[in-house]
Amino acid sequence: MGEKKRKEEAKPIFVFGKKNYQFMFIGLAIIALGFILMSGGGSDDPNVFNPEIFSWRRIRLAPTLILIGFGIQIYAILLNPDKK
Repeated sequence: MGEKKRKEEAKPIFVFGKKNYQFMFIGLAIIALGFILMSGGGSDDPNVFNPEIFSWRRIRLAPTLILIGFGIQIYAILLNPDKK
């Protein structure tokens, strides 16, 4: 009977709470969006220059989204799940 009681008490303890994981997921989605926006714009012919690689979307928007996503990840790690 003592072993059964120990198994019931051995519930998994998570490091982060539900709120932390929600913020982590949001941050990860923003980071992924930034990398998706940064992709593409290459040229099929290496002798032809494509100025699309210097577009505002790739130079300013995508890296900004990635940094915001990393900021949200840091916030999610530091967030106290017990505080309401």
